[in-house]
Amino acid sequence: MRTDLFDFDLPPERIALRPISPRDAARLLVVRPGAQPEFEDRGISDLPRLLRPRDALVVNDTKVIPARLKGRRIGRGESEPGIEATLHKRLDGSRWRAFILGAKKVEVGDTLRFGDEGKVCFLGQLDAQVEVKLEGGEVILSFAFHGPVLDQAIEERGDIPLPPYIASRRAPDDQDRADYQTVFARIEGSVAASTAGLHFTPALAERLTAQGISIHRLTLHVGAGTFLPVKTDDVESHIMHSEWGTVSAEVADALNDVRTKGGRVVAVGSTSLRLLESAADESGRIQPFSGETSIFITPGYRFRSVDLMLTNFHLPRSTLFMLVAAFSGLDTMKRAYAHAIDAGYRFYSYGDACLLYPVA
Repeated sequence: MRTDLFDFDLPPERIALRPISPRDAARLLVVRPGAQPEFEDRGISDLPRLLRPRDALVVNDTKVIPARLKGRRIGRGESEPGIEATLHKRLDGSRWRAFILGAKKVEVGDTLRFGDEGKVCFLGQLDAQVEVKLEGGEVILSFAFHGPVLDQAIEERGDIPLPPYIASRRAPDDQDRADYQTVFARIEGSVAASTAGLHFTPALAERLTAQGISIHRLTLHVGAGTFLPVKTDDVESHIMHSEWGTVSAEVADALNDVRTKGGRVVAVGSTSLRLLESAADESGRIQPFSGETSIFITPGYRFRSVDLMLTNFHLPRSTLFMLVAAFSGLDTMKRAYAHAIDAGYRFYSYGDACLLYPVA
């Protein structure tokens, strides 16, 4: 399948640079493939009325870390060129995979220094050695500190890694530390938010549960690869990034019970959907899961575990747009995005959302 089939034009003014306040005031485009009308303009606050009692929402409780670090290369000659690293995958207590801006400036064995002082009294600076240099500006960094001390140092020195389409237009600030985190976030490990979850507030969650709609948590640590466009001419040649996730036995049993009793499983975001599909067997029964997943969902995929999907508007030529095209149909989603652009919906991470029904 050709990658250019998933392209579309988006006016820059449709890209949201800040979230709406309150979060549940965002708009919601309901997409029902083949129905008349096919699209319905609603709001996130309508979600309790759009879903049914016994339905189950599945949210991602991953927490975004301030993974963007600015520093310099030291110890090789008199110059100390500036370096920016975006951590994207923890390997162990002291090692991370990272993308380096200015990767040509570093070699294996170089020391990178991030910051000169911090709140940890014995930590004057945060040093990391370039252990391995990979393709595409990616490296493996081995930090001088380990475990909770390293986590605290990153927290002090790092910035929230805003998506490129926001970061290219404004710098991250303290407000993003709150805005780019869902109300469900509790387990650190992501470098990007599960953005569909950004629309929820405690009040909305209470209204949903009062209507008999249950909320269940799983964890998928989102990597920086989620922002990467598909650069190959054909979709099948794209290599999908892997991410770590877990579905507990308790959550798996609860969701299977929901469907047995006639309820629907509603994935909040592409991260929840991809993990549920990774955990489902051929019959659609969700199994406990813990490990890496690199599932790549494109049109023609048979969904087994998810009945509805709540998601934001995604980048052209991205794996995420391919996923929603698989769920609701490519032609339907192109029409839906055209409708959203004409109707003034706000796009991408800080933007509005869709409630998607599957293609018949």
